Amino acid sequence: MRWRGAALMALALLAGGAGADERLRIGSKRFTESYILGEIVARASGGEHKPGLGATGILLAALKAGAIDVYPEYTGTIAAEVVHLAGKATLEELNRALAREGLAAGVPLGFNNSYALAMREERAQALAIRRISDLVRHPRLSLGLSQEFLGRADGWPGLKHAYGLPHAAGGLDHGLAYEAIAAGRLDVMDVYSTDAKIERYHLRLLDDDRQFFPRYDAVLLYRVDVPRRFARAWSAVSALEGRIDERLMMRMNAAAELEGCSFAEAAALFTGADSTAPRQRAFLRTLFAPDFWRLTREHVLLVAVSLAAAIALAIPLGVAAAKLPAAAQAILGALGIIQTIPALALFAFLIALVGTIGAVPALLALFLYALLPIARNTHAALVGVSRGMRQAAMALGLRARERLWLIELPLALPSILAGIKTSAVINVGTATIAAFIGAGGYGERIASGLALNDNATLLAGAVPAAALALVVQALFELVERRLTPPR
Repeated sequence: MRWRGAALMALALLAGGAGADERLRIGSKRFTESYILGEIVARASGGEHKPGLGATGILLAALKAGAIDVYPEYTGTIAAEVVHLAGKATLEELNRALAREGLAAGVPLGFNNSYALAMREERAQALAIRRISDLVRHPRLSLGLSQEFLGRADGWPGLKHAYGLPHAAGGLDHGLAYEAIAAGRLDVMDVYSTDAKIERYHLRLLDDDRQFFPRYDAVLLYRVDVPRRFARAWSAVSALEGRIDERLMMRMNAAAELEGCSFAEAAALFTGADSTAPRQRAFLRTLFAPDFWRLTREHVLLVAVSLAAAIALAIPLGVAAAKLPAAAQAILGALGIIQTIPALALFAFLIALVGTIGAVPALLALFLYALLPIARNTHAALVGVSRGMRQAAMALGLRARERLWLIELPLALPSILAGIKTSAVINVGTATIAAFIGAGGYGERIASGLALNDNATLLAGAVPAAALALVVQALFELVERRLTPPR
């Protein structure tokens, strides 16, 4: 049972002490401002920051499951997406509704970060567009909106209805949309009013003349028992109330997005620290930053543990599908359906199922995604064993189990190894998404790079992931040569 002990040790390493409840666990969304606010709360409380966990749905699932204790949120988002209150609800009304979920909102940080639509100043001026309602006269304008905005009740669906907008909108990552609108490939995008890049790209915020958007006052959304469980830490967190205005928040956002500062360095501006002069993030320095070996260890363990578990189940499933033709369609069909589930949707479901974020749901998701190539190749290889070979084995008096172990599986081994190699390479790539639920790995850098729209940070995550995929493929080819006898 050594492999079981090794797997438990790997899970413990990946979890990184997640069972220790003495520290406040702070989550954040996958955009610059949320990263920075998460850092500020973590510094004030001495807690553990789990950055870039995704959109509202994943953070809310993690909060309800007890995987995190608190995260920065906005009153308008809580009203529309969490408690589904119509109109412009007060904080007291929000808390009455949140109490039914075991949650609470408080510690108003001091600034309003509302949604807005933006255009390049010269483009808006040429078309005489100042208000959102003016867009109706220009149905051919191209809109690129963030995925969350496209799906939110207080986002595009409600806005489109309120203004009668005839436009079709495409989904685009928030950071990438700035580059697209600056290059003229996009006419309109959604922005947050405290975005640092609004001034840099000379964007005009369109007036919300029908007052569709509610206030988005920054607050902390937390489990209702947090002030009691973490009394000392919560006292320090409560001292943040009212201390961040729009100007300071924009300054911290600019430090991260425009001046090359890390999120931690940008958050340090809250305490009065001065940022260094603007600097370009160098690729090699970012690639071999101090977190490189930690991220490598986390990524390798995610792939190795999930792949080992998948091999242990997928090969027997492939054998069962080959030996029981009536069950083959059901087995392979079920694995195929699992393969089609979007990763973030599967992560959100698994967070609610297992009650935690981090390594456990990530390993489960990677395990499920790795099953199909191995099972399918095992099934195809066993079905492909020639009838003459089977009859020869039977003529030798071999029983069914002996035929499987001594004849059929050795003949099927090259195909089975090819399926394992395919799953391993796929898992290396898929494991980058696991960073969005706090599982670590190279995906941490990719998520940060997307939030900052910084190519050096993106490549510092993507390049080692690609290199690891090549290494894994080479290792399996070497194993295949050793285990597969010459013809």
